[in-house]
Amino acid sequence: MFRTTVMLPEDLKAQAFATAREMGISLGELIRESLRNALHAKKGLRDPLIADHAVSYRKGPADVAANHDDYLAGGENDLP
Repeated sequence: MFRTTVMLPEDLKAQAFATAREMGISLGELIRESLRNALHAKKGLRDPLIADHAVSYRKGPADVAANHDDYLAGGENDLP
């Protein structure tokens, strides 16, 4: 791993530090993760969970948000 100096505006550093603390990770890890995500987005890569066709190869029913309890409990609106 290489040490790199990055100049940040004071408010951005404070926000990043607070976010890292809330997530229970270091500021460096937050910056590395954010940079990875930005580079993947620039390349057009998608979220691995969504890109995993074993998980999300088909569209779900249009009423999942409204009837999620029924789907989770195995009610009358069971997923096909």
